[in-house]
Amino acid sequence: MNTTTPVNTETAHGIKTANLVKDQTELEGQMALNLIQSADINMQVAAPTGHKGHIVNIKV
Repeated sequence: MNTTTPVNTETAHGIKTANLVKDQTELEGQMALNLIQSADINMQVAAPTGHKGHIVNIKV
């Protein structure tokens, strides 16, 4: 009985899957870095006005 072919096929599929996961992870990491770098940290934000949101009822 020859069992080397299924083991080699399973190993090849495992390696292929691992490479696909690695490539996808690297792509998502690069996308995250691009998003972080594109953020404008010097953007001026207007100060809140009025009293909305200052008093929050947290009774349970």
